[in-house]
Amino acid sequence: MEIGKYNTLTALRSTDNGFYLIDADKNEVLLPNKYVPEGFADGDEIEVFLYRDSEDRMVATTEMPDIQLHEFGMLEVRDVNKVGAFIDWGLEKDLLVPFSEQKFRLFPGKKCVVFLKLDEKTQRLVATTRIEHYLERNDVELEPGEEVDLLICEPTEIGMQVIINNKYLGLLYDNELFQAVMPGEHVTGYVKRVRPDKKVDVMLQKPGYEHVEPAAQKILDILKANNNFLGITDKTEPVIILAKLEMSKKTFKKAVGALYKQRRIRLEEDGIYLMAEE
Repeated sequence: MEIGKYNTLTALRSTDNGFYLIDADKNEVLLPNKYVPEGFADGDEIEVFLYRDSEDRMVATTEMPDIQLHEFGMLEVRDVNKVGAFIDWGLEKDLLVPFSEQKFRLFPGKKCVVFLKLDEKTQRLVATTRIEHYLERNDVELEPGEEVDLLICEPTEIGMQVIINNKYLGLLYDNELFQAVMPGEHVTGYVKRVRPDKKVDVMLQKPGYEHVEPAAQKILDILKANNNFLGITDKTEPVIILAKLEMSKKTFKKAVGALYKQRRIRLEEDGIYLMAEE
């Protein structure tokens, strides 16, 4: 049985407190009554998450935590007491961030990026804000243009810090951020470059001309939804294009150029018109 992860286990027997589940090695764990599905019976299989309850016993739950063992996530602090901070991770029992694992002071209501690990001494699941110890910084196996998962983290002076594929630290620059993102959100991104110092720059659009096609489709959709007209031209300020279309002026011009070559739009001084056949 793997604590801190999802396990597929088999119902062994029912008790007054719930169902005991068993794995292939005959290890047992209790699934409390409040998590037992209706009609659950001996021999049925079920996927559960394993953690330790307030009395330090391993217990199963069908609730879904926000992060699993060895994953990063942005979570909110609920309470602080003499042993550390307790954060909400989607389960009934809050997750402890011991004072020794706090890189900076935590207080109720604060959101922070944490890493879920197993304390070697107590064998309990704990979170740490010292995430730099768990990120790969030397052997960066990423290629320019590669599609990646991004966890949006803290804002910096020049952009948003991100965690790439639950493994690497990256940066999303403000001047290349053409859609709204929120800390804690997972979005799809693309590797822009891996620097000599092994730091990774990422972007939300496909590099090069590949991202023009979805941008062109977005312009077509907006035209159709607005009586076949869009009051934007190549003289429109970039900030207005960003606000209305969520794309850079450079991307806008490439997309419009592609649509014009395909004769799907016509360009006038007051804006863009959808061709009749569209």
